[in-house]
Amino acid sequence: MIAETVCSAVSAAGLGIAAVTAYRKRFLSAARIAAYSLVPVGLVMTGVVGWLADTAFSPTAWAGFGVLGVAWLLFMTTRAVERRGGGTRKERKAAARAAQREAVAPAASAPSLSQGSGPAARPATTPRATGSDDDFSDIEAILKKRGI
Repeated sequence: MIAETVCSAVSAAGLGIAAVTAYRKRFLSAARIAAYSLVPVGLVMTGVVGWLADTAFSPTAWAGFGVLGVAWLLFMTTRAVERRGGGTRKERKAAARAAQREAVAPAASAPSLSQGSGPAARPATTPRATGSDDDFSDIEAILKKRGI
């Protein structure tokens, strides 16, 4: 009788903490805390202590299995959402900061949307300097070898 009271109090406290966590908009953590807090009630309802007494025909025991099933479902759902969402909150914030750093520089020119006619549309080609042939001779040899 004391075990049931203690487990019920622990579960009630856990559900209260889950409610506060959900109020703070941390729903994955709140669902996980709720799942943990349902486990003691589920174990009491299944009658783990008195398993051999009357588990098979007890509706309370089967309701406890249902509560354990809900807890397991919450665990698996939060894991799936966490994996799909890109990990923990810290990892998502770090990825967002990294994406901001890789933004285009403000001085970068915008690409042309239309193909204009005339010399402004094409970059001007300059004849190669005599030293630049030596720089690319090995690359040209490889390309010729491959038939490109």
